[in-house]
Amino acid sequence: MVRRPPHSGMVRGRRGFTLIELMIVLTVIGILMSIAVPNYQRSVIRAREAVLSDTLFTLRKAIDEYYADRGRYPDALSDLVMKGYLREIPSDPFTRRTDTWVTVAPADAPAAGGAAEGSPQAAEQGRVYDVHSGSHLVGANGIPYNEW
Repeated sequence: MVRRPPHSGMVRGRRGFTLIELMIVLTVIGILMSIAVPNYQRSVIRAREAVLSDTLFTLRKAIDEYYADRGRYPDALSDLVMKGYLREIPSDPFTRRTDTWVTVAPADAPAAGGAAEGSPQAAEQGRVYDVHSGSHLVGANGIPYNEW
């Protein structure tokens, strides 16, 4: 009976992966990544759009509550924080800043009662009737975020 050492012949060739096996595995991983990454990016954009929609709803609700309580619109978004309607000004999910919100004055509003901007009546109304995102990107629905 001849005893072979444990690391001789066929045993030694079976210990690792061949170059072809490694290339096949890397190709499969590459294919899976090319499918997964675009789906991930789309889900991130959808999540940011949902946050933007919710944030705009919250800001507009706070502006309406301010108007209902005080009979005029706020002069700036910071007024909503100072008067306790918001804890802080939320950041825009696309610009990731709090100072890029675009505010619309009551005189610019569709049914604002006709006060010209700069007039005493417009000053009495306040300066923030509506708010939009400061981003110039276009949403998945084809509407720019600054028109939401």
